[in-house]
Amino acid sequence: MKLNIKDKFNKELPADPILENSRRQVSEACFSFVTPKITAKPELLHVSHEMLENLGLSKTDTTSEEFLNIFTGNKVLENTTPYAMCYGGHQFGNWAGQLGDGRAINLCEVEHNGKNWALQLKGAGETPYSRNADGLAVLRSSIREYLCSEAMFHLGVPTTRALSLALSGDQVLRDVMYDGNSAYEKGAIVCRTAESFLRFGNYQIFAARQDDVNLKHLVDYTIKHHFSHLGKPSKATYIEFFKEVTNRTLEMIVHWQRVGFVHGVMNTDNMSILGLTIDYGPYGWLEGFDFGWTPNTTDRQHKRYRYGNQPNIGLWNLLQLANALYPLIEDAAPLEAILNQYKTDFESKSFEMMKSKLGLFETVDNDEYLIKDLEENLQLVETDMTIFFRNLSDFKDEDTGFEVLKNAFYDFDNMSSDIKEKWELWFLNYQVRLQQEFTTHQERKAKMNAVNPKYVLRNYMAQLAIDDADKGNYRLIDELFQMLKKPYDEQQEYQKWFTKRPDWARDKVGCSMLSCSS
Repeated sequence: MKLNIKDKFNKELPADPILENSRRQVSEACFSFVTPKITAKPELLHVSHEMLENLGLSKTDTTSEEFLNIFTGNKVLENTTPYAMCYGGHQFGNWAGQLGDGRAINLCEVEHNGKNWALQLKGAGETPYSRNADGLAVLRSSIREYLCSEAMFHLGVPTTRALSLALSGDQVLRDVMYDGNSAYEKGAIVCRTAESFLRFGNYQIFAARQDDVNLKHLVDYTIKHHFSHLGKPSKATYIEFFKEVTNRTLEMIVHWQRVGFVHGVMNTDNMSILGLTIDYGPYGWLEGFDFGWTPNTTDRQHKRYRYGNQPNIGLWNLLQLANALYPLIEDAAPLEAILNQYKTDFESKSFEMMKSKLGLFETVDNDEYLIKDLEENLQLVETDMTIFFRNLSDFKDEDTGFEVLKNAFYDFDNMSSDIKEKWELWFLNYQVRLQQEFTTHQERKAKMNAVNPKYVLRNYMAQLAIDDADKGNYRLIDELFQMLKKPYDEQQEYQKWFTKRPDWARDKVGCSMLSCSS
């Protein structure tokens, strides 16, 4: 197995001089060297062949003992020095101080076909940043991360990706719902990949400690390797850097809103500097369309990270990043202007995104009212977001509206006459508006189906795969993986997955609400 190793992060940035793997505060360093934990009996469960090709590997490489050992942490690649990154962050709006890679270990960086890929094991053992945890991960959360990161990529959402999913052979003690009922679960390891795993928190930790020297060192490194088109570091370049991070973050969140994805824990340490979806913990897709829904049990009371608030949290997190970068710029005005532009841009980009979901491409007055009325109607009764927008592409006229869309309603038969009237009025307005488009029905349907997925990784689907895997049956992992590679295609062979959440999944752990336990 040959990888084109091109390590940069752990060669160009300051390292923690203490080599002992003990929990501690790490200062004046971007990372700590650490060796993955040897596992009891590793077993490879699934590999992404796309990611193999991206790294310059082939399917035959996965059959080797070397591949299994490297991507479960049992062997360190020659001429590499694994490490855990140091960062801080705001958690649920409060500064949490040093956090860092508590259960992630970076193996190396690989270059192939002009692209940089950082390889990182999640669940490979403790690091100096593990605090009171063991640095391990369990099978259920590993399946969710592995499937979701690849599913998001094929949905067209900026994301980190995954190379492999493996069992460690170890038993890991976890309290799933934080209710005092701990139990042993199967341990697992995901190898996830990205151009970089740098987060807002990597910069925040230096700013919080008033370590401007290393803050500048890290920002200059980031620009050199990931934003080189901005030019050499300077005050103007730092401002442009923040502007691009802002725009990338906005683009990512608009995509989240488009497909109905809720991250669940948008802390600043879970925000990628590259605008990638990172850290798949208690995430979820909207079942019923609901701006107030969050999948995170920890967030149940205040719903800080609810679906409808994700754009606002993105802005709040960017403000914290702006504060961290301020010592290098020492001018608040350009940073404030960029943040204010985010608000304006979100309104316009969100509006255009919703128009595309409705198949509206011409510029017409009052479209905002059509969208506003739709969003209000969608919340009058429980309405499946994915099915509604996918089936809307078959809408032809007001008389067939319910016929086309009734499968999206959870209890259509008991819908009140008042609510039906509101829908009929919307159908009429939508029909009138469609007459102002210059596309045929088939052209509109194709465009709508290109932005409204038919298949997403609903929580109950992931839970079914987890339940089977706990029994030693891993077939469903592959079935979902293959289906989610083509989320916009009809794929009649997978039609059974194009359905509303079943009643049994409504209150089942892992299907409606999830904890951060992993």
